[in-house]
Amino acid sequence: MYLIQSLLSRPYRSRAIAIVALAFGIAPSAYTQNSGGAPLDAVIVAHQDDWQLFMGDVVAQRVQAGHRLVFVYLTAGDDGRDSVYWATRERAALRSTGIATGTVVGDSSADQCSIVRVLDHAIKKCSIANTESYFLRLPDGHRNGIGFARHSYQSLRKLRRNRVSSISAVDGSAVYNGWADLRSTVDSLIGDSSTARIVTVHTSDPSVVINPHDHFDHRMAGLLVYDSRRKNKWNVTYYAGYALATRAPNRTGEQVRQKTSLFRAYDNVMTQANPKWSAYRERPAFYSQCMMRTYGRRILLSPVKDMR
Repeated sequence: MYLIQSLLSRPYRSRAIAIVALAFGIAPSAYTQNSGGAPLDAVIVAHQDDWQLFMGDVVAQRVQAGHRLVFVYLTAGDDGRDSVYWATRERAALRSTGIATGTVVGDSSADQCSIVRVLDHAIKKCSIANTESYFLRLPDGHRNGIGFARHSYQSLRKLRRNRVSSISAVDGSAVYNGWADLRSTVDSLIGDSSTARIVTVHTSDPSVVINPHDHFDHRMAGLLVYDSRRKNKWNVTYYAGYALATRAPNRTGEQVRQKTSLFRAYDNVMTQANPKWSAYRERPAFYSQCMMRTYGRRILLSPVKDMR
């Protein structure tokens, strides 16, 4: 039996700490919506299991509150492996989304997915209930950002630092000509935030001080949001990644159950395809610790009343 299953009955107390005068420790909250528009939450992450591990209970709470959710997965999460692996990760991510929305999602999900064109880029889009998921399928950059040989050592880190002039999706479906092109594409996926709706973006914390030792793809997702947030007037919450396990548990028993169900849904799809692909079995102590913790810092750029 998974050690992670034992977390389901263990209560944990929520607590928050302040960092740079911002809340660092996410508590259940909801934003009021402007008249004429519904609140939109965008989840911009590098890999297909990032949001479940680092912000899963918060995302689930937004879905349950009736918010529209847009998930943007920047990389294929390929880890230098072939298409069978990364395609399975996409199905696994959609299974987690189904759990969050209370929707039964099959392994293929073919009936709810299509290819859309955004700024002349072909992107896989999947719709589940009140959510949209976009898979850009860019190469995994490896933890240190140097990339993998299978995809000519391309990476988001190199793209942002102008070490490469373009980056191609692992399936050859699209080419992004520079960091600005990628940013504009992601902006278009989220939509025009000047309309009468509230946009809150959830992503990895790019700060090496607040969130040290993280995967460089995680950091690039956060920097992509950082580079775009003022122009788009997004409210942003940055979440701790790998550093999460070193902090004190801060989730309630119910929040632990939420995170665990989302992550198990993802991991079960991976395990069914290949038992060796179970993320949990690779590092059970780390993943169990993630279930008990969610740490984020919120930055509000628009005049929104916090209803926490």
